Amino acid sequence: MTSPSVPSAGRRRRRRSPLVLGAAVVAAVVLITGVFVVATSKNPERIGYFADWNVANRGYTVKELDDSGAPEHLTRLMWAFGDVSSEGLCHIPGNHDQPWELYQRRYDAQDSVDGRADEYEQELAGSLHQLRLLQEKHPHLRASLSLGGWNWSKHFSVAARTEESRREFVSSCLDLWLRGNLPVYEEEPQGGDGVAAGIFDGIDLDWEWPGGGGHPDNDEHPEDAANFTLLVAEFRRQLDELSRETGRDHVLSVSLPGGSADGRAYDGEIFDHLDFATVQGYDFAGPWNERTAFHSNLYTSASRPEADSVDQAVQRYLDLGAPPEKLVVGVPAFGRGWQGVGSTDEGLGQEADGPADDGYDGPTMAFSELQEHEGRRFLDEEAGAYWVYDGDEWWTYDDPQVLAIKGEYVLERGLGGLMVWNLDMDPTGELVRAMDESLRG
Repeated sequence: MTSPSVPSAGRRRRRRSPLVLGAAVVAAVVLITGVFVVATSKNPERIGYFADWNVANRGYTVKELDDSGAPEHLTRLMWAFGDVSSEGLCHIPGNHDQPWELYQRRYDAQDSVDGRADEYEQELAGSLHQLRLLQEKHPHLRASLSLGGWNWSKHFSVAARTEESRREFVSSCLDLWLRGNLPVYEEEPQGGDGVAAGIFDGIDLDWEWPGGGGHPDNDEHPEDAANFTLLVAEFRRQLDELSRETGRDHVLSVSLPGGSADGRAYDGEIFDHLDFATVQGYDFAGPWNERTAFHSNLYTSASRPEADSVDQAVQRYLDLGAPPEKLVVGVPAFGRGWQGVGSTDEGLGQEADGPADDGYDGPTMAFSELQEHEGRRFLDEEAGAYWVYDGDEWWTYDDPQVLAIKGEYVLERGLGGLMVWNLDMDPTGELVRAMDESLRG
């Protein structure tokens, strides 16, 4: 698609230095002080979430991810999601299609990363085998198993509630996902001890959310926030033990909310145990709002000064004691939309008749579709936000220009990198490439 010219919307409220100027300032600081910002001493993370249910739901396979070119621009893949059982243990539910897609499905040659068909009797098949092949092709690409998410955080509270439950929960997660001890189901030949060992070198905790505010069906206890800190410490302890056993580093991360209402439960002590934390820099607005608003703005918008922003979220965690280099900023590969939007201010901040029609999962639309969506396009450089308006529907999302602004923000503040949710919404890898380029300064 040919990109139209993009007018700037909104008044300039804070200085936004161009990328070239930002690089020059960093160079000057180095010359004068001899000190680099943190981000220059460590290659920033480029992380992408892979939603494993979309292999079945949308036909987005690991091979399609490879064909997009995204893996060469990523440092880590987050595999979403692992489930927590009602007993508070890591498991792969046998009454679900996850075992089949994850490690039992035999791929044809045309659908396989290495162009070879799976054999019926091989111990590991499915998406995990394809992920192993992807890592063999891209040896730099590491992978973490992400636990929970919005729909599978129901039993986190049970798992974290006592010292014994935390110890058993963590042990079950490491056995299943890092040691690769997969259960045998439905008389299929796949599974067994160690068949998936080494594919994942990390665990990502995406409990949404300790302290409340998550799915209405979640188990909750008053001590959840305190227990989350203890759970993170137990994961760190057992991961360090596993590292001594295997001689391999094992990574621990958590997913943190970007909204101020869900971020009050966290103790700064967790950052002592983490390799990094991703901050969900999206969902600041959506169908719950009667007026159009940015959902992933870097800074507070003049049209909605009371709203959350990425910068506010980052600052909250810095104030908790998070080292800057451990905070990875999450960006969306999707947009949120409204319909029946008036034309004043090109639709920004206007009342809507309601959410847009379902485009991906509810009133959302994938980045790839939004890039093709008809309408006038606007970049608010001050807010670090973007929208498209066709005279009725109004959509807000991150395009490569916004990624350039956010990458500059990460580098200037010495943050840990960028993360994108999720990769099947960017099937050609355009957003991932923009993310990578933005972090090269």
